[in-house]
Amino acid sequence: MATPNPDLLAALDSRRSIPAKQLSAPGPDEITLQRMLTSAVRVPDHGKRVAFRFLTIQGDARHVLGERIAARGIEKFPDAGPAAVEKDRGRFSHAPLIVAVIAQLGPDEKIPEFERTLTAGCVCFALLQAAQALGFGAVWLTGWPAYDEQVEAWLGLADEECIAGFIHIGTPKLDAPERERPDPAALTRAWSPL
Repeated sequence: MATPNPDLLAALDSRRSIPAKQLSAPGPDEITLQRMLTSAVRVPDHGKRVAFRFLTIQGDARHVLGERIAARGIEKFPDAGPAAVEKDRGRFSHAPLIVAVIAQLGPDEKIPEFERTLTAGCVCFALLQAAQALGFGAVWLTGWPAYDEQVEAWLGLADEECIAGFIHIGTPKLDAPERERPDPAALTRAWSPL
């Protein structure tokens, strides 16, 4: 049996998402970001496919992407009101760093695409944990831009890639309140053969 580590459970139990609008500078420096990513890649990865990569969005690039997304949103949703357009424009302007976790999929004779997608999702979650462990706030977001072919093209995704999540990381402006969590006992059943 491995040595128990209650600190790990405490870290898992204290995880909170901080709304992107409540994240501000400073964000992690390059060394701190690399430390976060070192933890984030320690995920279950059937077949060692490393079916993910990272794309950082920071500085003025956040605002340029926001302008493009606002324009794209007007094309896709011509009935969208000014508030929706402004929401799109500001989508990436709050947190000083956004890490896009890109799932690399495509044909694989041994490892199903779904399993590789789950690995990329685990990377997103591990990155949230790593950010919080180093004193930052973070949130995992997608929204329509994560599924839009034009946005994927702007971000340089290949045909067999998709966005698993945009992880917004920064200094929290507030302490996120606890929210109600599901009761694991109510979600658990023992299987028995008929």
